[in-house]
Amino acid sequence: MTEALKRLSEEGVAIWLDDLSRRLITSGDLGELLDQSYVVGVTTNPAIFQKAISAGEGYERQVAELAVRGVSVEEALRMITTADVRDACDVLHPVFEVTGGRDGRVSIEVDPRVAHDAEATAAEAKQLAWLVDRPNTLIKIPATRGGLPAITETVAQGISVNVTLIFSLERYREVMDAYLTGLEQADAKGLDISRIHSVASFFVSRVDTEIDKRLDALGTEEATALRGKAALANARLAYQAYEQVTASDRWRALLAKGANAQRPLWASTGVKDPAYPDTLYVTELVAPGTVNTMPGATLEATADHGEITGNTVSADGEEGYARARAELDALARVGISYDEVVQLLEDEGLEKFETAWNELLASTKAELDRLSPKKG
Repeated sequence: MTEALKRLSEEGVAIWLDDLSRRLITSGDLGELLDQSYVVGVTTNPAIFQKAISAGEGYERQVAELAVRGVSVEEALRMITTADVRDACDVLHPVFEVTGGRDGRVSIEVDPRVAHDAEATAAEAKQLAWLVDRPNTLIKIPATRGGLPAITETVAQGISVNVTLIFSLERYREVMDAYLTGLEQADAKGLDISRIHSVASFFVSRVDTEIDKRLDALGTEEATALRGKAALANARLAYQAYEQVTASDRWRALLAKGANAQRPLWASTGVKDPAYPDTLYVTELVAPGTVNTMPGATLEATADHGEITGNTVSADGEEGYARARAELDALARVGISYDEVVQLLEDEGLEKFETAWNELLASTKAELDRLSPKKG
């Protein structure tokens, strides 16, 4: 049942789980995934925490203690989420040690409401790193234009980063530049840059969802022929951009000082359209030096019937990248603006995280009020 996951790992793809809850940790299920399913990392986001904490299992005692202390809702929420991430980091620490810090990572995101404020985002990143207090934490920073300087500042402080919500190729190149600049600044401060790690979370399925919707609205034969191609083409061109950066003199200078490459991470890999194979964004995005973070259902589907046939991203070299470019260029010919779509997806993605965070604040407040000692 795990042969496909084994093969995927052997092809150089790090398998991370896109999920976390207290029950997953305390039940031993997370440890079992590490032992049996080749999982070597965990990612979280506000929506994942909203789902986990709203379910309530395992959180009541901590919430009751926080209520007795009379802490604010925001402080309570951070104490709850960082506790889960800290415990998950401890579970994954053996992987972190074995891989020299490359994997065994657990991500936690800055407050999405400050995503457009570089100074506030960098301050939040520093605070989260201090709260979790584990070397295998990755601080997630959304790749908004305002977030780019925060990426540089956070990396320059020696904090490892997961840059999230990347949809466009242009923004991805800006993210890679922000990371390299942060490494250069950290090196200038005398920090050991070999201890800094990063991934860049390039979102996949949502691209197909939005573009397919527009293609369906057009309804032409030419438009229909383009369904289900944009997300993979976009991701493959992102990998090409990664190859170009890691072949540059600028990168080689940092590599000589011990720097770690910022690995492309395929995010949003759960298939939304039932017409597509449920392992589409795993089997078609196999490339060395990448991470694929999967929700539980996608991980199980890959283990059950995923067919790993080798490198499906860069094996064809420039010819394959030319095909991917042609597939994206074809969208413009039918009247679909790539730039408009990726900006919309970034805006919507951040809005969804903000909504989940606000819902989480509201439900946490309700629990604090319910468990608060009666007054008078």
